[in-house]
Amino acid sequence: MQVAEKERMPRLSLGEERNMVTQLLLLNITVFILLFFIKIIYQMENTGLAAFERDILNNTRFPADPMVLLTKPWTLLTAMFAHTGFWDVFSNMVWLFCFGTLLQQIGGFRLIVPLYVMGSLCGMAFYLGGMNLVPALQTGVAGSSITGAGAGVMAIAIGLTTLAPRSRVFPLLLKGGVPVWVITAIFLALHATDIYSSGSYAATGLFLLGGAFMGFMFIAQYKKGRNWGAPVNKVIFSAGHIFHPKEQKEILREEYLEPSSTAAAAPFQKIGAVPEHKLNELLDKISAQGMHSLTPEEKDTLLRASKEKESAEDF
Repeated sequence: MQVAEKERMPRLSLGEERNMVTQLLLLNITVFILLFFIKIIYQMENTGLAAFERDILNNTRFPADPMVLLTKPWTLLTAMFAHTGFWDVFSNMVWLFCFGTLLQQIGGFRLIVPLYVMGSLCGMAFYLGGMNLVPALQTGVAGSSITGAGAGVMAIAIGLTTLAPRSRVFPLLLKGGVPVWVITAIFLALHATDIYSSGSYAATGLFLLGGAFMGFMFIAQYKKGRNWGAPVNKVIFSAGHIFHPKEQKEILREEYLEPSSTAAAAPFQKIGAVPEHKLNELLDKISAQGMHSLTPEEKDTLLRASKEKESAEDF
């Protein structure tokens, strides 16, 4: 099997343009550091944390009050990347790295950002709706807000579990590896414990529930051949390559966006052509760890790729 070098899926490292997990990690950490230094400046100027809260955080967090949201629509974007606590951003980034890397390896880099963005937006919608429609929560609408990558990470975690629940990780830790669904169960248990201990059942619970709902629905539709993330990828591509020459933009478009033609098979059905980047990853894994390191699903993928190659040679 011939491997085209330009189609290789990049490993997780700084500066890889097609590694969307890295890009999200860098963006979240950069925003956290920026907010941290702005907070220090406010303290040095003796304006106090109250002024920092009023001027910066109130214009960054997603508000529970719809009327406030109408005056600050940009919080739909800023809230999904903003963190103010170290342990909050640390835990979110660790889980984003874990689940995002696995999803990127299994489903490709095009799923990561749409799941993160749409999961965050769905989490905000659940939060906004619950705070304003549930009578017991309406008294806390004024002044309430939420922020962080929690819903986006939750969407990626549930999306990965929906896509490949039996895929295994940590083969050196346990013979045969640990199933993804077990890692997700631990992830959910830790979040439930944190929500219970903090007492913010409604706000955080609604936010994460929305992310989980989107993660499941997104991948459920993806497995049926409906890619909800394609429009998100197109918007991001257009914004990121707005100043590129037309010829170069067309070349990059073919590389980073989904094919315009509709495939006969669903993207994750175990029939049809094996994606080139997935095949390259399997070959890399065999080269580094041996054939025994492949999961049953990966072995099935490799077998299908071999049969497809034999069929192509017969013609």
